[in-house]
Amino acid sequence: MSRYFSLRGAIAPLLALLLGIAGWMPQSWAIGLDDAKRQGLVGEQPNGYLEAVGANPSAEVRALIADINAKRRHQYQQVAKANGTSLNVVEALAGKKAIEKTPPGQYVRSPAGRWIKK
Repeated sequence: MSRYFSLRGAIAPLLALLLGIAGWMPQSWAIGLDDAKRQGLVGEQPNGYLEAVGANPSAEVRALIADINAKRRHQYQQVAKANGTSLNVVEALAGKKAIEKTPPGQYVRSPAGRWIKK
């Protein structure tokens, strides 16, 4: 537990930077991440990844989620490697940050697995 908190201080600024960069990435999809979040199509999860909020997302939304999650996983792996910690620790910290950053009216998944509108 103490290792978790010592790494948290070092990893948090890197995650903030990476999440900020991810927000600036040009979108190649007809629907962008911000629009998908505003429309309630996708939400943030405690594991640091996006997921569809509805049961039957469109192919476009599924592709967007897969693309963003692949980029996030790559960045989380780099942060974990640079800090000598596990991917699970970085994913959990990134999920916490992403949920905190989610504005009111958008969806986040609770630790119990339910979608909640902030």
